[in-house]
Amino acid sequence: MFTFESSRLSSYRQNVRLAIRATFKRCRHFPVCCNTSSSTSPEAEILIKFKSSLSNNTALDNWDTSIDICNDDPKMRGKYWTGVTCKDGTLFGLRLENLSLGGVIDIDTLVNLPSLRSLSFMNNSFHGTMPKVKKLGALRALYLAYNKFSGTIPEDAFENMRSLKTVRLEENEFKGQIPGSLSSLPALVELSLEGNRFEGKIPDFIPRDWKLFDLSNNLLEGPIPSGLAKIDSNAFAGNKDLCGQPLSRCKSPKKWYILTGVTVGIVLVAVIVLYHRYRRRRALLSAAEQAQNSKAQDQLGLEKAQYQAPTEENAKLQFVRADSPFFDLEELLRAPAEVLGGGSFGSSYKALLSNGPPVVVKRLRPMRCVGFEEFLEHMKRLGIISHPNLLPPVAFYYRNEDKLLISEFMGNGNLAHHLHGHGQRTPENIGLDWPTRLRIIKGVGRGLAHLHSELPSLSLPHGHLKSSNILLNSNYEPLLTDFGLDPLVCQDQAQQYMAAYKSPEFIRHRRVSRKTDVWSLGILILELLTGKFPANYLRHGGGAANGDLAAWVKSAVREEWTAEVFDGYMMKGTKNEDGEMVRLLRIGMICSEEDEDRRWGLKEAVEKIEELKETEINTDDEFYSSYGSEVEARSVERE
Repeated sequence: MFTFESSRLSSYRQNVRLAIRATFKRCRHFPVCCNTSSSTSPEAEILIKFKSSLSNNTALDNWDTSIDICNDDPKMRGKYWTGVTCKDGTLFGLRLENLSLGGVIDIDTLVNLPSLRSLSFMNNSFHGTMPKVKKLGALRALYLAYNKFSGTIPEDAFENMRSLKTVRLEENEFKGQIPGSLSSLPALVELSLEGNRFEGKIPDFIPRDWKLFDLSNNLLEGPIPSGLAKIDSNAFAGNKDLCGQPLSRCKSPKKWYILTGVTVGIVLVAVIVLYHRYRRRRALLSAAEQAQNSKAQDQLGLEKAQYQAPTEENAKLQFVRADSPFFDLEELLRAPAEVLGGGSFGSSYKALLSNGPPVVVKRLRPMRCVGFEEFLEHMKRLGIISHPNLLPPVAFYYRNEDKLLISEFMGNGNLAHHLHGHGQRTPENIGLDWPTRLRIIKGVGRGLAHLHSELPSLSLPHGHLKSSNILLNSNYEPLLTDFGLDPLVCQDQAQQYMAAYKSPEFIRHRRVSRKTDVWSLGILILELLTGKFPANYLRHGGGAANGDLAAWVKSAVREEWTAEVFDGYMMKGTKNEDGEMVRLLRIGMICSEEDEDRRWGLKEAVEKIEELKETEINTDDEFYSSYGSEVEARSVERE
């Protein structure tokens, strides 16, 4: 009896196992027949619903409800759930940046994600009014910068958002007054509203230690509240009529008759000036009409007679490289030309020579403060510099008004185009991968180090290091251009346009040094890793020192987004490289330190870059926490 029952039980168990196997086999081939609701998280369903409100959302095609949104498998990282960030296995934020998204940010759907703490939709194509973010009361960080939002922000738009630390709304089209609910947020330490059309007076913000504050380039007016008196003055630049510390003192009211007298005087002077300008313009137009009848305009857009200098030494191209092909000014001016674009120093053209390779002709306008002999000697000094990662000038043409600078043409474009030309990216061409980016930054470091050794007497051996001044050859090897020009540029023009003069040491102390090139290298590293353009380079005359890319990265690391700052296009196809990426991020942050004394020297920075490898087989997980601790320690120590 016992043996019989045991046999029946054994047979029953065997049948159950076979039935389970058959069920799983059917589910594998016909998943529709199986109940999979238990494997799909509610958060995934909510995110899919949110995605449906977005237009041009093909970048989110890898949102797959069959995959855990917080899957920490290294093999799955970057392949699914683009832009979804997690913390301790729980949904933490959405970082949907640089994806050309449009449509509606469906806040009513996001309300159903109680763990959501951070939202970033920077650099997309959203229109319309401010989303009703106050429904997300637990939000800590909000990034809506570089879109096309418009209209007035309601006074209560940020009401009861007591945990909100970061608000980035720069470079939109918002107007009206800054909402009072924003100024009363108790946890807010990072605020950027630059590049909008906010008007009226600045509200009284609760006193605090700001990590980022920028109201520049709006229409604000009136006295600056006393609680903001210690903020850098650049945070208020470009407004309508602000006054008070840290800007100039507010003017006391004048008696009406004094104002009337001054006004009448100004009007009289203006009438006299306009009359003389009118006479002068008539004379110039007459001369121009006579010249137009006798001179034809060449294909570069430059009149040949305009470049016929009276002295023999100026009347020809000056070649500064022994290995350069020879052609004369007449041939250059006759060559068919294609406009490449306008840079800091002037327009650039691609000239197709009839008897040689194409060349790039830059028309340099700001260099009017140096005589011919000094200009010639300095260009010869640059022309003899030879290194695989440097592209020195081939020749130049000198006039008092402007100059022509001729260099080799590189058909693969510049680094900025490859990083930010999103229109060129397709599923087959996703942009620069990690090995290519690492090779590029190593080449940049080598070229910059050689430049510093060849130009020891210059405080800025490069002075204008940025992604648009790094050309790529067919093998994606970088070549630095526009280097060593600082001694030739008028000081006011250098401060307006050159990258070195956007550095913290110049913004705050009006000085530059050889470590300023290290700062530019650090910003370039961060740009290369994040895929974000350093917007402070766009501000003429120096931007706010606390509004650059380094500040954003530091903020992201502080919010424990270290792994999320990286460009998603770079992450695709990677396996064990994230440890090396974080090491390069650390190098970039140290090189871009605001305090020069905290930055590495160029030699040490280049040595650290050279130590990096394309793949890290044994990724050290502890490096993330120790790195984050070091960044936090630096921040606390400075504060």
